[in-house]
Amino acid sequence: MKLNKGILFILLGASFFGFTPIFAKLGFGYGYSLGQINIVQMSISFILLWSFTLMMKRSSFKGLTKKNFLQVMVTGCFIGLTSIFYYGSMQYLPASLAIILMFQFVWIGIILEWVFSKIKPAPTTIISIILILIGVFFASNVLDGDIQGLPIKGFIFGILSAFTYAGFIFFSGKVAVEVDAWTRSSLMVTGSTILVFILFIRDIPSVLPLEQNLLTTAVGVSLFGAVLPPLFFAVGAPLVSGGIANILTSIELPIAILSASIILSETVTPLQWLGTVIILLAIAFNEIGSNIFKVKQHKKQGLHS
Repeated sequence: MKLNKGILFILLGASFFGFTPIFAKLGFGYGYSLGQINIVQMSISFILLWSFTLMMKRSSFKGLTKKNFLQVMVTGCFIGLTSIFYYGSMQYLPASLAIILMFQFVWIGIILEWVFSKIKPAPTTIISIILILIGVFFASNVLDGDIQGLPIKGFIFGILSAFTYAGFIFFSGKVAVEVDAWTRSSLMVTGSTILVFILFIRDIPSVLPLEQNLLTTAVGVSLFGAVLPPLFFAVGAPLVSGGIANILTSIELPIAILSASIILSETVTPLQWLGTVIILLAIAFNEIGSNIFKVKQHKKQGLHS
């Protein structure tokens, strides 16, 4: 029963994150700038997360030191950068394509583990990377020529969002892991808020007085991007294995593309759906295949010992 609850919470968290492109595109449609959307989004996320944290536990700051305090804040900057690059990509590209580019964090994260942690990818992981790249080829609609004429800036922002998101996942799993999850999340959003305010300092005066449309946009990207997913992941992740959690979170990709197709009326071709399915299968293959590979390696070591 616990496993079912865990799966449900993770699926909900990932699904919520898949709706963020709708609100980002909505904000650009209203004529708001990248800086305005990010400033209000981070401000709302900051207020909501710290409100939750301070209400949760009196001992939530246990294990926090000057060193890991700064480490968590810096790690949080990756959240701000991901938001900037991800939404920036959507300014120039269809949301469905920006999503696919950002989703390259999967194989980029594997490379980061290899370079920084010296964890060599298993054969199944290498096959998964190849499959993901094949999936991207189809999902980007190269064959139909629909990406021709699109600004290169959008593709650069999209790939940068993948690198910063992969960096966030990599470092957040290694920094101050002994500190309460809510406190870590709040400190991370503090770091990203400071970064966004510095980078878009010129846009701060234009945010006030706060307009209803900008508030609606920012509340949407905050709740669906920075508040609800961590909340559901925090509840569901301890109830399932890490591998299953990674497979389940990949539901974000089809949800995001489906919402872009239905709500934003973007055209998603059968080839793009084929590419999306290949990417999802590659992620599942990597997680399941890697676990099987580890079990076999463990059995071999047991026989030789």
